[in-house]
Amino acid sequence: MKITVFGGTGRTGQHIVRQALDAGHEVAAVVRDPARLPISHSALEVITADLTSPAPLRPALTGREAVISAIGPRTRKDVGVASNATRVILRAMDQSDIRRVVLLSAAPVGPVPEGESLIYRTVLYPLLRRILRDPYADLAAMEEEARRSNTEWTVIRPPRLTDKPLTERYRREIGSNVPRGHFLSRADLAHAMLAALEDPATVKQPVGVAY
Repeated sequence: MKITVFGGTGRTGQHIVRQALDAGHEVAAVVRDPARLPISHSALEVITADLTSPAPLRPALTGREAVISAIGPRTRKDVGVASNATRVILRAMDQSDIRRVVLLSAAPVGPVPEGESLIYRTVLYPLLRRILRDPYADLAAMEEEARRSNTEWTVIRPPRLTDKPLTERYRREIGSNVPRGHFLSRADLAHAMLAALEDPATVKQPVGVAY
């Protein structure tokens, strides 16, 4: 496929770019600082643009088939980063022929799954949602932007992320979070996001991914 990746300089985004290229896809990576993307490949085009308006994104979407966004709040101070960027991306997609988009969210944005342990249901999930209230509110607003759009969206909701290597041995729940799934590597998250691109069962669905 011909894919446009947003957030490709981040720790998850770099895995997405590398894995997409390894799988034979053509990638346009939209970044603010090209020096932060230490990847070189004949099928990679690096496009410098700010996500403040749709117009500068048109060259990155022309002739492409799908979009992946790994943009999200990195700290509690990054209020509105995910929702604002996604709003611009979706507006740019409205002006192109691309309909397919996979977006990165987080497990605590969704409901606690059936089968989750008592301590997670009653203590840890509520605590996480309270401590990281603003970032999760931003991601919830991002998901709402996707639901209101005319795109074929998928929202991926991972739990706590690690830097462990790719295993391809994770669990996935369409429409729900993964019960008792509390960790996932960024490499496996990237794999799940790329796999969702071509899976029609994930269209207009949140998808939980975890070990």
